Amino acid sequence: MMEKQKVIVYIDGFNFYYGLKKNYKWRRFYWLDVVKFFEMFIKPDQELLCVKYFSAKPDNIDKALRQNAFFQANKENSKFQLILGKYLHKTIKCFNCGYLIKTYEEKESDVRIATQIVNDANNHICDVAIVVSADSDMIPAIELAKDAGIKVFVYFPPFHHSNSLNNISSSRVINLERYETRFRNCILPDKVHLSQSDFDLSIPTKWKEYQEI
Repeated sequence: MMEKQKVIVYIDGFNFYYGLKKNYKWRRFYWLDVVKFFEMFIKPDQELLCVKYFSAKPDNIDKALRQNAFFQANKENSKFQLILGKYLHKTIKCFNCGYLIKTYEEKESDVRIATQIVNDANNHICDVAIVVSADSDMIPAIELAKDAGIKVFVYFPPFHHSNSLNNISSSRVINLERYETRFRNCILPDKVHLSQSDFDLSIPTKWKEYQEI
């Protein structure tokens, strides 16, 4: 019997979340069973080793609590691996009016994704890498992974695209907004039992409201 190809999914969580946020009706998919969703893209001759989800925790308490609930619910699946960077506050000055805008940017996640892709490829931990991002900064890591003999497929998060990444994927780029039915079928239950703490975790109220629209 032929050995199955080992697959690792690398998700740019910032890209993925803001893709869902971009289209109001797609916010109902915030409460997503991530591993179950990407299992749907695995072929019969493949095996999903893990989904590596790269993100950072926001300073806003309410947002952090909702995000943490999402992380905890997904971590019940041993194939879900969370890798955190951090947010950095910054101030942008408008060139036209001089108004100062306080905002933030996610730091380290793109470097962490690239490092993981290259490390896993060079150590032949997987045969196939699925990179879920529209960030062209991923190109050098993808090139190195392909040089190591790994097939790399690019999946664009919903409503995010990158012309630079179109030609580097080992096959046609997958646009995830075309798979709304799969998103619908992979929403987590309203209550997820956390086995380690013996606690029933509920979907954040605000996210439940998005599902009822």
